[in-house]
Amino acid sequence: MALQQGLEKTRRGIFERISRSIAGRSRVDDNVLDQLEEDLIASDVGVETTLRIIERLQQRVAKDKYLNSSELQSILREEIEALLTKGAQNATEVIPFDFSKKPYVVMVVGVNGVGKTTTIGKLAAQLKEAGKRVVLGAADTFRAAAVEQLTIWSERAGASLVKQKPGADPASVAYDTVASALSQNADVALIDTAGRLHNKVNLMNELTRIRNVMQKVVPDAPHEVLLVLDGSTGQNAYQQAKEFTKATEVTALAVTKLDGTAKGGVVIGISDQFKIPVKYIGVGEKIGDLQVFDKHAFVASLFE
Repeated sequence: MALQQGLEKTRRGIFERISRSIAGRSRVDDNVLDQLEEDLIASDVGVETTLRIIERLQQRVAKDKYLNSSELQSILREEIEALLTKGAQNATEVIPFDFSKKPYVVMVVGVNGVGKTTTIGKLAAQLKEAGKRVVLGAADTFRAAAVEQLTIWSERAGASLVKQKPGADPASVAYDTVASALSQNADVALIDTAGRLHNKVNLMNELTRIRNVMQKVVPDAPHEVLLVLDGSTGQNAYQQAKEFTKATEVTALAVTKLDGTAKGGVVIGISDQFKIPVKYIGVGEKIGDLQVFDKHAFVASLFE
């Protein structure tokens, strides 16, 4: 699915409203900025990020003394792009991993239901298509459905799968996965982890243990901790990001299900608030609908 098509609900729901709010205004005044603030908050950009955007716009208006609606829209696009965390740049590679580290170990975290296992499966399929050798680790051992789902994806993608019996120690599965990837001379190891938030202390301890055992095999593992968030949950995604960034060192984000929601503004707010680059966005069901995030194309799609 094309990016513009995948973000259609967000664009129609909110960003077209923003365009209407400022269209035809001969001068940008407080009323225009107040309406803009309302629209940005309604799009799940988040209060803090919205206030930061409005403050920057006010500074530009004060400096230039006079702005019309077309100038405001251009500046708004610039400011939103500037807030997207450095690292979320144009996609220059099919898969933005450092393949000089072999195996490149990715620990994937996120609550159940956000599309975590599906994201791993799609990523594995894309890596295989790019000619990379991939090993998957089913370390979400407390949920039988997650292991079954990852088994199906591994077969579909042609990737190796490491799994143990239900209820097995997740850290043991992670250890075996990295060891298997090393012995197979694999390019990438993708490790699925349990998505439970009911006890933050347990979550933190479990993710720390998984990190520690992987480092017995590959000392600098994991090379990436990818947090998967469901974009359609809006403000709830902020809370999930908050809890997981406390529990472990998250290095990148994947925001899924953006094609089914008008809450795509959450990508802007989360990237700004947590200073973590968005690496992938999901805009549909197909394998190719997990896309490397291009912040310039993303912002352009919201306003076109």
